[in-house]
Amino acid sequence: MPTPNADPESSLQRLQLLLYLVPVFGCVPAVWSLYIQPGSKQVQSVSRLVVTMAVGWILLYGLLSAGSQLSPSFTLRLMTTNLLVTTGYFLTNLWLMVRLLRGQSVRLPGISQLSRRIP
Repeated sequence: MPTPNADPESSLQRLQLLLYLVPVFGCVPAVWSLYIQPGSKQVQSVSRLVVTMAVGWILLYGLLSAGSQLSPSFTLRLMTTNLLVTTGYFLTNLWLMVRLLRGQSVRLPGISQLSRRIP
């Protein structure tokens, strides 16, 4: 938790990054800060990570949903996989929020390297 003597600007930036890490809805302000109003390196890094995770989740969600509609024999398996992917996405965002509040690094192996390729 922030200390009472903490820099107000860093507290505001931490609150901004927490907003970005809100699953699904945080992607919109993250895209805004990436392309419209660039911020510090940490804001850019978290924004790229959030956008990468959200796009990956949306793609997997769409593909698994479409597959369950097209293949009646695999509907239960695909919907279960979809449930696990969505739960993982939400829990990962929650875990990153906790790490941010503790002052730890907000990075994910593999995904952070992939997110650096976003212009």
